[in-house]
Amino acid sequence: GFLEDGILVQDIGRMRRRYLCSWAFPWDVAAVLPTELLCLLPGVPGLLGVPAARANRCLRVPRLFEVFDQCETHTGWPNTFRVAKLMMYLVLGIHWHGCLYFALSARLGLGTDPWVCPAFARPLRQYLHSFYFSTLVLAMVGDTPAPQHEEEFLFTTAGFLLAVLGFATITGSISAVIANLSAANAAFYPDVGPVRRYLQGRGAGRRLAGRVARWHQHLRMQRKLPAEQAVLQHLPRGLRAEVAASVHLPALRRVRLFRGWGHEVLRQLVLRLRPQVFGPGEFVCRRGDVGREMYFVREGRLAVVAEDGITQLAVLGEGLYFGEISLINIKGNTAGNRRTANILSIGYSDLFCLGKEDLDEVLAEFPHARTAMEAKGRELLLGMGRLDTGAEAAALAAEAEAEQRLQGLEVALEGLQTRAARLLAQLEASALRMALRIQHLEGRLHLRQQRDEAVGTAEAV
Repeated sequence: GFLEDGILVQDIGRMRRRYLCSWAFPWDVAAVLPTELLCLLPGVPGLLGVPAARANRCLRVPRLFEVFDQCETHTGWPNTFRVAKLMMYLVLGIHWHGCLYFALSARLGLGTDPWVCPAFARPLRQYLHSFYFSTLVLAMVGDTPAPQHEEEFLFTTAGFLLAVLGFATITGSISAVIANLSAANAAFYPDVGPVRRYLQGRGAGRRLAGRVARWHQHLRMQRKLPAEQAVLQHLPRGLRAEVAASVHLPALRRVRLFRGWGHEVLRQLVLRLRPQVFGPGEFVCRRGDVGREMYFVREGRLAVVAEDGITQLAVLGEGLYFGEISLINIKGNTAGNRRTANILSIGYSDLFCLGKEDLDEVLAEFPHARTAMEAKGRELLLGMGRLDTGAEAAALAAEAEAEQRLQGLEVALEGLQTRAARLLAQLEASALRMALRIQHLEGRLHLRQQRDEAVGTAEAV
């Protein structure tokens, strides 16, 4: 197939017409012509002339490069493919150099001096010797027989020069592969170097530096990607939502709070989630802190601990959530927007973090989701004894009174707008009548002036 406006076209007729009109068609035809049959003609060298007659096969090289580029784009292991391609080029270059060495040895005479290929009886032994000799020359290992003829000196010198070029190419390719690996790791995982140097410069203890190093190591070993938003930021919003949903939506559906929510709500949520990883013994939140995020447990276990930081009151596992009470304005909540518990990570915990502003945006678009979350939070506050029903009733009454006052103000405003519109219409009508009267008076004044001018003219005559 071929791409047209970014869409893959696989219609056979269109593919045929496009291929026959392209530059690739005559090159492909020339590459498959059986030119080796020319060696059967009288006066043309026989077997030794076949490789030269098949030189048209090299016209397939652009096709080979095209296939390599497509494979490197589609494969999930591009760096491995690049290394394998480099090794293939290396072996192929040694093979061609060995063939040229054997052809030169055959021209000078097999076994005539120590440099040329010996006159072995088996062709396999001759090929292996030629391949081994070319490997020594191109690898510049040395330990090769000294050349005896001018052709041998020139061939060996050209081999050394090619070896220098080959080593430079191989070194550059390997460096590019290593740089790509480093760039990929830097794109997905944070670099521990700056943090480590900062701790060393500030004289922090080794224990804290060890915790930081173990946290980075855990991210790489477990393939946690905290920089997802930075990686996906260049994608359009729709495609970014599809990618995020395909990765995180199954884990988000395991959260009990979201089991009854619609797919559209979850799609909006998954775009705003930020992955965070907490280490062993690290507090996710403390009681009394101002709550700005809520958390969903994707993997790991967390403990609700008492004020001493040791006694475990409850354990939160996969699919649970916490921190929503401080984000939702539940009437009668005595804690306000403060945290109501101490949450401690037992091991390494993989959490989803959702900010207050992001949650408000989603709940504003889906009021039923806000109702469900407020009901869950109210039930939890009742169980904890942190819901003042009197204050809740007073807040509801105040809200109802404010709603009634707002409705009264809206009615009054509508009445004022109606009166203002009536007065404006009367003003416009008065202005129109005044303009017509002025126009009438100006017309009478103009007629009187004309009459006076006519009388004055008659008296003068």
